[in-house]
Amino acid sequence: MADDKDLLDYIAPVSQNLTNIMTIDNGINEINGVIPSHTNYSLYDNETGFLEYSNFTTDDYCSSNHSHVYLNVTCEFPINYAEPMYGYIAPFLLATTTVANTLIVVVLSRRHMRTPTNVVLMAMALCDMFTMLFPAPWLFYMYTFGNHYKPLSPVQACQAWNYMNEVIPAMFHTASIWLTLALAVQRYIYVCHAPVARTWCTMPRVMKCLIYIGIAAFLHQLPRFLDRQYVPHITVWRGHFEEVCRVEFSPWVNKVSLDAYFSTYFGFRVIFVHLVPCTSLVVLNVLLFKAMRQAQMNRRRLFKENPKNECKKLRDSNCTTLMLIVVVTVFLVVEIPLAVVTILHIISSTIVEFLDYRIANILILITNFFIMASYPINFAIYCGMSRQFRETFKELFIRSVVSSRNGTSSRYSLVNGPRTCTNETVL
Repeated sequence: MADDKDLLDYIAPVSQNLTNIMTIDNGINEINGVIPSHTNYSLYDNETGFLEYSNFTTDDYCSSNHSHVYLNVTCEFPINYAEPMYGYIAPFLLATTTVANTLIVVVLSRRHMRTPTNVVLMAMALCDMFTMLFPAPWLFYMYTFGNHYKPLSPVQACQAWNYMNEVIPAMFHTASIWLTLALAVQRYIYVCHAPVARTWCTMPRVMKCLIYIGIAAFLHQLPRFLDRQYVPHITVWRGHFEEVCRVEFSPWVNKVSLDAYFSTYFGFRVIFVHLVPCTSLVVLNVLLFKAMRQAQMNRRRLFKENPKNECKKLRDSNCTTLMLIVVVTVFLVVEIPLAVVTILHIISSTIVEFLDYRIANILILITNFFIMASYPINFAIYCGMSRQFRETFKELFIRSVVSSRNGTSSRYSLVNGPRTCTNETVL
């Protein structure tokens, strides 16, 4: 989740006897301990005197046994923060995001709303929604229903947890980041290089761009589908034998070495998923804002010469540009803190260790939670700043209901929507 739940991946330093891999993807982080000398059978792995779990604090519970050997959510997350945020608040965010983004897709898929810009916005809404939908069953099971302290089994369940809670959300969130960058680039072309917009911002080109982004996001996460495996592990849990999942890295990862694999993966992620997109979006936002201010000056001048036609076109184009600036700004506000902490982590784990990882985990958990909370905001932005979006929404969900009750029909009068100077339908 937001989550990608923005789901950021994260390595802790490698010690001599224990490799701790910490993965934080869209609000979810994972600590997998691998002890090569440990066997698949351990009589006292989770022996705690057969006392109830409630008699222990989280720290006591995790330090009093070998729960780091197998998949145990209580010992993988800052549970005091994760449980209220992902167990009690996240279900409401999931419902809100699902409803809001579904409405966005329905409205933008209408015939008169199909434009290159709207297609990108629709793809962003779908990616954000899937980022939260895939891990939702596990968040309910682990946090809402309070099963996080139980060892997860069988192996298939552990694999599903990894894929649905870590890898797939990260894939969709990565695609959403690149789609946001594509949206900003597209709008920059419309506003600052209008003559080439008719060539570069056509519907076929935009559809190809969306396909390329989807393929790139999948390829980026493909190693995460294959970099670890879960094997059955027998332990004693609360007084009885229990089969749990022990995490091991795949042979090919060990062959290329953990340092080489994770340095390559996280180096690529930091540069191309966080640093370059966020920096580019800041620059494009500044350029778009300056262009919009210049357009406002042109609008005042044109109003004196032609108060009806050209002035209206510039006003409509300005409204669309301002709305997209707000969308990108909201994205940057929640993404930049996560990118900063990730970069600091990479520096701390490769050059000089200075981070307190307990605090870093809490900060990233909270940051990812705010990323999830930002997903429904776009619907409010569209409704508040786009006249055509409001009109189409009213036509679909308000006037149609009233008309059906009155036995009359209603149809949106702007079939093709108003046109801007670049021949793009205003959102």
